[in-house]
Amino acid sequence: MEPTIHLIGRAQFDIEAFSAFLLEENIEWRRTSGASPSEEIVEVAGRTCYMSFGQAQSPRSNGEFIKNLIEMGHESVLEHASWTFMLTHVSRAFTHQLVRHRVGFAFSQLSQQYHDEHDASFVMPAHLESLPEAREAWVKAIEATKEAYASINASLFRDGLSLSEDLDKKELKRAVRSAARSVLPNATETKIVLTANARALRHFFQVRGSIPGDIEMRLVAARLFQIVEREAPAMFFDFKTEKLSDGSPIVRRVER
Repeated sequence: MEPTIHLIGRAQFDIEAFSAFLLEENIEWRRTSGASPSEEIVEVAGRTCYMSFGQAQSPRSNGEFIKNLIEMGHESVLEHASWTFMLTHVSRAFTHQLVRHRVGFAFSQLSQQYHDEHDASFVMPAHLESLPEAREAWVKAIEATKEAYASINASLFRDGLSLSEDLDKKELKRAVRSAARSVLPNATETKIVLTANARALRHFFQVRGSIPGDIEMRLVAARLFQIVEREAPAMFFDFKTEKLSDGSPIVRRVER
């Protein structure tokens, strides 16, 4: 099972609204043909800092302008461009690390308190697939976990009324699943909606996408990078994806 990522939201640029601003200021803006809405939002934000429109506008294209901003370290304007992704077939071990990225990120994750995990899937670390002994031990542990989860659920629901007189049906269910989920491992498959801006993603790729020992993190980083590179190549021009000896991807910042 490998991570699956769906792009479900992206920035929109309202040219009519921005044209009204240009008219009010009695200035012009030379647009670059083919620039994406996210790239135009970032360019407009950057040019507003200097009011470099009309005669003050440099001959740089959208891509060149954004590249220059990044090279100058003026990356705050990249925070205006963001995307929303649906991540599935990822483990809770992965999301425990992912949600540490707070600045520029927003998360909404499947709740084990409200979702019945009797039929949960589990994400096997890729390195175990070629190691029969380790794989067998992992499978045995997962099976024991599933049995324990089912047993705890059944026992607590059967004797639930004795837990507390203060628990109504809803809170009893929450209490039971809270207790049962305590035995679920980090390998439990989860789903999470992630929104992140371009600046935050650049940092994520730099610190997470290039860790050789964390293959799941690299897989997610590489797939996110492939998506946003297509969406806004000007904002990620200095990153690239390479392959390690096992064929898995790694995202690296290109030294220039």
